[in-house]
Amino acid sequence: MTRPSQPHSPAPPSRSVVIIVDDDAGIRASLDSLFRSVGLETRLFGSPAELLGGTLPDGPGCIVLDVRLPGVSGLDLQGQLTRQGINYPIIFMTGHGDIPMSVRAMKAGAVDFLAKPFRDQDMLDAVTAALERDAQYRAETSAKEDIRTQYETLTAREREVMGHVTAGLMNKQVAGLIGLSEITVKIHRGNVMRKMGVKSLADLVRKAEALGVSQTRRTTDQT
Repeated sequence: MTRPSQPHSPAPPSRSVVIIVDDDAGIRASLDSLFRSVGLETRLFGSPAELLGGTLPDGPGCIVLDVRLPGVSGLDLQGQLTRQGINYPIIFMTGHGDIPMSVRAMKAGAVDFLAKPFRDQDMLDAVTAALERDAQYRAETSAKEDIRTQYETLTAREREVMGHVTAGLMNKQVAGLIGLSEITVKIHRGNVMRKMGVKSLADLVRKAEALGVSQTRRTTDQT
């Protein structure tokens, strides 16, 4: 690595952790010092086995991973982490990189692929991008979980009404389709809006789309 006179990095999300996996103790120590100099926490591992057998932080972070590791390669470790549902963004580093290797890494979701020796600032920039991606992913996941929790409070009939309404059917059409009075459909619809925490049909549709709720298609005999 080559050091700029004053490495700088935008403020990372709070409690962000950079997980470093490299069998070279010198590289691990150098990266540890670099990341801590800009206020980031670190976790150091000398092999994929250490990482898989250790306890990963439960919070925002990213992984800086060497491609050439004893035993399981960095690319293989990337696949193992994905299969285990560990979705930290990954930055690969290598002294022996080639185009097919970098293409495989990027297709599998890597944020960046840095060839050694790299500038410290390039690594900091890559880590900043990775942490921003992870923060966005976690925010979106949390929002979707909140919507799912709201949806689970609906009764079966309310979910049915929600599916028809978000497909574009009017109350009268929904009533005819499921065999209820229009006023009853209006009551169910009101309950859906309240429980889902929305004030407009557009907001309800957005939440239905986020959930992947199947919606009824309008047909010519329903118009």
